[in-house]
Amino acid sequence: MAAHVLIVDDQALNRILLSQMLKGEGYQISMAYNGQEAIKILEHEPIDIVLLDVIMPVMDGFETAKIIKNNFSDVYLPIIFITSLDDKASFEKCLEVGGDDFIHKPFDKVILNAKIKAHRRTRELSKKANQQKQLLEYHHNQIEREHEIVEHIFNNSLENQDGFKQHLDFNLSPASMFNGDMFLVAQSPIGNLYCMLGDFTGHGLAAAIGALPVSRAFYTMVNKGKAVNDIAFELNTLLYNLLPGHMFCAATIVELSASGKSISAWLGGLPDAYLIDSEGNIKKTLESQHMALGILDKHEFEYDLIHFEVNSDTRLVLATDGIIETTNKQDDFFAEDRFIATLQSKPMITCEDIIAHVSDFAQGLQQQDDVSIVLLNCLPLPMEEKPREPFSTLAFNLSLSLNSKQIKQTDPVYDIVNILSRIEGLNDHRSNIFLLLSEAYNNSLDHGVLGLDSAIKLQEDGFFKFYEMREKAISELKDAMIIIDIRYCPDTLSLHFMICDSGRGFSSQSNDVMSGNNEFGRGLSLLEEIAEKVTYNASGNQVEMCYKLI
Repeated sequence: MAAHVLIVDDQALNRILLSQMLKGEGYQISMAYNGQEAIKILEHEPIDIVLLDVIMPVMDGFETAKIIKNNFSDVYLPIIFITSLDDKASFEKCLEVGGDDFIHKPFDKVILNAKIKAHRRTRELSKKANQQKQLLEYHHNQIEREHEIVEHIFNNSLENQDGFKQHLDFNLSPASMFNGDMFLVAQSPIGNLYCMLGDFTGHGLAAAIGALPVSRAFYTMVNKGKAVNDIAFELNTLLYNLLPGHMFCAATIVELSASGKSISAWLGGLPDAYLIDSEGNIKKTLESQHMALGILDKHEFEYDLIHFEVNSDTRLVLATDGIIETTNKQDDFFAEDRFIATLQSKPMITCEDIIAHVSDFAQGLQQQDDVSIVLLNCLPLPMEEKPREPFSTLAFNLSLSLNSKQIKQTDPVYDIVNILSRIEGLNDHRSNIFLLLSEAYNNSLDHGVLGLDSAIKLQEDGFFKFYEMREKAISELKDAMIIIDIRYCPDTLSLHFMICDSGRGFSSQSNDVMSGNNEFGRGLSLLEEIAEKVTYNASGNQVEMCYKLI
């Protein structure tokens, strides 16, 4: 397309001469008598180059050049002054007001064409740059708008985070606009408090994209009273099917009982959690037990929970690896030792205090990963009044007898809980029913049938040693039996459980001692916290529990 040249000169002879020279080279020509006319033409015509006389009536070249540069500067618009002046001061003034070049009278056709071609190339480059700039601005505005929409959706998907201020102190500091860490909070129908801290691979929008389906599933399952490992299983299946192979979500899911006296936890891939007292002293280190969510398929998934007793002086500390992997200018990590020292630096330390320590350590370096910390105060929870499903009026009994082969091949607790949850009124209590059955059954299997000692768990890497011994003992198991009997009484709205094993048994007194020394509580005290009544027979190989539904 031919360049469009605007000739601005009050002398008709100059306009005609320049016009004839340029038309012969294929340029499109417009002409103006003075600067005022030139401005009007520029407002309506796509001009590429301006040939501008200096001395003109109405509006001279100096004033015209200033207006052109101020009003038509989105794309480079070259101004070539037409002048017979040859003093240095005039040249300097032409440049000051926005002139880009000069052509002297009388005109040299070769020089004129060369100058126009050179400035035309520069203008074409400027046009392309401006188009790219506009395109980038358009995409930037689109992305900002999309981010605002997504951020709004993300914020609205996170319920209840600020509803438990007495129990929870937390801080989520994303490395970019979107957070790859997530913290979810909800209360079950029977008043237990559920919390999930998750850390998706990477950070930013790609990492945060899994937060929406996970949050919806989490809230739905807590509202149904699901057990912690039920929730972990469902989220694992969801993420396994949703995420690409290189993405997963390290997570800790915990349930604090309504009484504030016990916690159940599923630990999958996050750094160590800590039980601390109000002074920040470490009472127990809780190591990850499982792979992160989204890695294993549903057949490989590990359900095992840990359960432990707590009190009003106990705080549970959860954190993502963004804290311990924060570095300073010397490339040192903040690491576990500094984190533990920070927890002990102040009574009832807050997340704000901890983040301040981490920020001071980083020495002003830019945050490289999402940083999240949660402090859970183990206090009783107020019961939220919600409409409940009516209880079944049909009494029933359920009894199972498991031999050695069946013990090796199945874990009956999950199936039994699924059956009980289908009965009217019992689903809200699913988590507590699961905890009672799993604790009693595993206690019967581990200590009664297999004769294992839980004290091993208190050693370094004790959990792994214990489960290695457990797997070996189960593989060699012969001539064993565990009986599970369940009775529902609609008149008293209670469930009665009886678990009996063929092991040698133990005394409840020794179990109390074990439970007192073992905060993972595979014993009498944790069951008593949930059930209304727990009794053992004289030989210690049979436990009976009564659980009240109201």
